[in-house]
Amino acid sequence: METNRQTARLAGFFYLIVIVTGLFSLMYVPSKLIVWENPALTFQNISSSAQLFRLSIASSITCYIAFTLLPLVLYKLLKAVDDRYAKLMVILALISIPISFINLQSKFSVLTIIEGADYLKIFDLQQLQAQMMLLLSSYNKGLLIAQIFWGLWLFPFGYLVYKSGFLPKVLGIFLMLGCFGYVINVFGRTAIPHFSDNSISGYVTLPATVGEIGTCLWLLLVGIRNKKID
Repeated sequence: METNRQTARLAGFFYLIVIVTGLFSLMYVPSKLIVWENPALTFQNISSSAQLFRLSIASSITCYIAFTLLPLVLYKLLKAVDDRYAKLMVILALISIPISFINLQSKFSVLTIIEGADYLKIFDLQQLQAQMMLLLSSYNKGLLIAQIFWGLWLFPFGYLVYKSGFLPKVLGIFLMLGCFGYVINVFGRTAIPHFSDNSISGYVTLPATVGEIGTCLWLLLVGIRNKKID
């Protein structure tokens, strides 16, 4: 029979995949390729580093597959704490998956432009650059929709961690605060012009980062007491 410790380590493993692939595709690659104020340079960067851009798409796919499995494993680990909250956690997390996958279509379309399909020859270079930037912007807007649920699932998850008795309460607090941070970030970027230029925008999701990385490492490296799962 599988133990709680094994389940915790498995959850930590999936969480690590989500974090590493997410950081690569959402932070590292854009920082290397995208210059929002300079479409020509961005076009050149992606054209000359098309393989890196492809890897970011593959990384996102891996991330979303792992994020599909993660809440299911966490449910097995935490359902005994409060089954209602555990089910809510799974539902809110899984809602983001189809949104995230569909949103990747914008990146595939960028690849189509970069590859220079014959039917795109009617457009001049500046028009292609503008289309590419529009697609990248559309992708970022789609991420905002997914981020609503990336945030919301953290509240029941954080509550379960806090109440579990076998995971640090402080991680549960950070996760629940992370929920509100994500929601503030989404509504801020939606309702307030130039919200990203405000210094607070760089800190609102910090509790989620601390809570998620901390929980991942705890599950992976420490786990929990070795108890049987019913």
